Amino acid sequence: MSDRRLQVFHTVAEVLSFTKAAESLNMSQPAVTHQIRQLEADFNTRLFDRTNNRISLTAAGEQVLEYANKIIDLYGEMHESVKTLTGDTSGLVTLGASTTIAEYMLPGLLGDFRKQFPDVQVRLRVANSDAIVNLVADNSIDLGVVEGEVNNQYLKVEECQPDELRVVFPPEHPLAEHKSVPPQALLDYPFIFREDGSGTRSVIASYLDANGLDEDQLNRPFELGSTEAIKGSVQAGMGISIVSRAALVKEEALGVLFSRPLKPAMMRSFYFVRQRQQFRAQIMEELYQFARNYCEQAS
Repeated sequence: MSDRRLQVFHTVAEVLSFTKAAESLNMSQPAVTHQIRQLEADFNTRLFDRTNNRISLTAAGEQVLEYANKIIDLYGEMHESVKTLTGDTSGLVTLGASTTIAEYMLPGLLGDFRKQFPDVQVRLRVANSDAIVNLVADNSIDLGVVEGEVNNQYLKVEECQPDELRVVFPPEHPLAEHKSVPPQALLDYPFIFREDGSGTRSVIASYLDANGLDEDQLNRPFELGSTEAIKGSVQAGMGISIVSRAALVKEEALGVLFSRPLKPAMMRSFYFVRQRQQFRAQIMEELYQFARNYCEQAS
């Protein structure tokens, strides 16, 4: 039995559609159907029930899928093991990052990584921290970099680097007269908040709680889904907010936004998130170690 037939079966079983499987595999639908029929002939049983233009796995199909998952995983492990032995550093890795990290930390990191490993293709997924953690958990991405702590016992979580969050406001704002901002002062002005699931929002909520306040006490005219949108709204005079200090370098240099530290300071960490399994592709390990070194130098 060829591994190609097993791969075709696995794809059809995942999407439960011959048409979608054909598109995913860059094959014609008749070719996909032929491969499945050959596999069913080998097992002398039907693997799919076909009724009313819909398909589903038979009991035998469920059993084959269980073994196919293991075989395909082992095949990938074998392939990467040989690449490691021969020193091959090429292929595709998928990196996920929350929006602040993707916008202000990763461009430099990925640029330097590309120079050292020109044969590696890096695919980047950007979402809020909760979404990135979920993508790592279901193996949709190889490595996540997120803001704030991660509570998932099935994932390996390691600190990347510290990050200071600061109050940001437009020039001529009353807060510009202060060297630092007490938490209570945040309640005196319209506050532009991040969306649910944002790592930044979670850190702000925890900070307020630790200082005897609640996020519901904030005057929140609206919520926005990115740091860039928040900075634009603050610059337009629509309110104040709290963002990463790393996100304010350009605007403060141009004098279009000011920031002040909170007192006590609001600090958080960026974290690497990955699966706990022992085996990982060599190039994934190279990216992880490169990112760790990059963070240590930036700290």
